Amino acid sequence: MSNTLHVDYKLMSYDETVKIVEEAMRAARQEIPKGEVADYIPELGKVDPNQLGICIYPLRGDKICLGDYQTRFTIQSISKIISLCVALELFGAEKLFEKVEAEPSGEAFNSLVELDLNSNKPYNPLINSGALAVAGMLIEEVSFHDMLRFARELCDDDQIVMNRDVYDSEMATCSRNRAIAYLLESKGIIRTDVEDALRFYTKLCSLDVTAESLANFANRLANDGVGNISEKRYLSSKNVRIVKTLMLTCGMYDGSGTYAVEVGIPTKSGVGGGLLAVSDKRAGIGVFGPSLDKKGNSIAGCRLLKEIASRLRLTLFFDTDLLNASRKNYSLNDFPKHHLK
Repeated sequence: MSNTLHVDYKLMSYDETVKIVEEAMRAARQEIPKGEVADYIPELGKVDPNQLGICIYPLRGDKICLGDYQTRFTIQSISKIISLCVALELFGAEKLFEKVEAEPSGEAFNSLVELDLNSNKPYNPLINSGALAVAGMLIEEVSFHDMLRFARELCDDDQIVMNRDVYDSEMATCSRNRAIAYLLESKGIIRTDVEDALRFYTKLCSLDVTAESLANFANRLANDGVGNISEKRYLSSKNVRIVKTLMLTCGMYDGSGTYAVEVGIPTKSGVGGGLLAVSDKRAGIGVFGPSLDKKGNSIAGCRLLKEIASRLRLTLFFDTDLLNASRKNYSLNDFPKHHLK
């Protein structure tokens, strides 16, 4: 591997990039005291909130891994991306979207409101109601062990296992998800055994991963579903595009719009503190930071991604600073007045 990172048509040295990420880590750590761990799941309440790690896996260049990037934590809602990938590959988009919408919900990730009052199916596959609907589809076609094998393959991590303590803790406190699942059954969205679907979903949320695991997965999404080194295709181009689009519009729950404006990288969060981020055609990024903001997203992780997205120009949208370097800056005084009428 070359000792460089390719960023927006210019070559930045590995050492330069590491320095930028280290500075971003220091800034992000300042956010940790402002958040809290997800103690509504008792086992997650035991996690040290001061941990922070990142792994950046570029399509060309060496990995950059700092902090607690090898610490195991439960994947939680980032498992919804794995489930979504499998459902798209098995059923196709048309059949999947008969069960769930593809729209931002504007509500908390575990809300019942929009499903009960506003829609006959979940708004998207990345909120709990949507993920439970997807679980109800998958359980009729694949086993949990099939999903575990695929998760290990996508994340290039054979050490991924289900965390039994977290699973038991979640199943003992999942009244809200159980209510959502039975509501889905009442609407004809879940047609299999509700408790089986709930257990299947919770087992997937309880998989132990690392920031590096997530970076490996994100790298494959950034590379159009193809392995960076093996060149093996894991997902179709069409399905990768759908997944990345939903990550951008729905991946950060009811904070997705603000995050898209401020960071501009398709990202999925989990209340275990993980973030899976995809800088398309550039890099996959995995972050671990268990202190959460009020939306349920890693508070230090979001700051970290905001810093590096700006400084490394990893955002999905072209940085206007690059245009301004070679073009005249126009103001409203230069703009034809009739265009404003």
